[in-house]
Amino acid sequence: MAIFGTIAPFVRMTGLASSEVALYRAVLASVFIGLFLLATKQHIDFKHIKKQLPIVIASGVAMAFNWILLFEAYKYTTVSVATLSYYFAPVIVTAACPILFKEKMTPKAWICFIMSTLGLVLITGIGKVGNPLGILFGLGAAVLYATVILLNKYIKSIDGIHRTFFQFLSAVVVLVPYVAFTDGFNFMRLDIKGWGALLTVGLVHTGITYCMYFTSVSMLSGQKASILSYVDPLVAVLISVTFLEESMEWYQWIGGGLILGFTLLNEIKFKKTIANSK
Repeated sequence: MAIFGTIAPFVRMTGLASSEVALYRAVLASVFIGLFLLATKQHIDFKHIKKQLPIVIASGVAMAFNWILLFEAYKYTTVSVATLSYYFAPVIVTAACPILFKEKMTPKAWICFIMSTLGLVLITGIGKVGNPLGILFGLGAAVLYATVILLNKYIKSIDGIHRTFFQFLSAVVVLVPYVAFTDGFNFMRLDIKGWGALLTVGLVHTGITYCMYFTSVSMLSGQKASILSYVDPLVAVLISVTFLEESMEWYQWIGGGLILGFTLLNEIKFKKTIANSK
């Protein structure tokens, strides 16, 4: 999660269009994870995958364009604002689940939803926040990321890393024609710095880190994995403020704290303990 949080500067260093970075990220990650599956002798059960393949493909397409919008957000606003706007995705999932899965909103969920929304208003709606396109791209990425999360709820019989492998392949299939008909392929223009950044995004931030993520998730409870996921935006904000020297207004700090704090609170399930009196 800490590695995930460092991706923004490397995306910027490539100098490529967001769609092209997303394509090469998907290609490099697909190759790396495919080799990882071969090396670890993980068998893919195509009989089970075939039934849910349309959902996997749809989630892969959503993932591809989620990356494009997030990378665009990095270009138009600070990494902090883009990341915190992006992390509104769990709030969108919370609001969508009662509609899609007939889940009831508890009082705690309502409070977390309202306070996180207030946090988003503080980040985006007061004073000067730079180019508003950055925030819109960040929120668009959040909607697509929430779509991926919701679609994954329908995928029951495919392991996490196998699902991600097929999602990356789906992203490659849809991004190749998209890049060809928009900005075109410009990777040959990259200098050594650009190549280093691109390989880091594809192999380190995606291939290696996804393998680390899914290997570790199998050893953790869902709640612990959810809590640890908040290391990502915290590291991103830290890098934005310290290394990139991007400033945030005081109300944006409060807004970011509300989003991360209350979405995290919504993930935590408190156990009731009863003390036996003697």
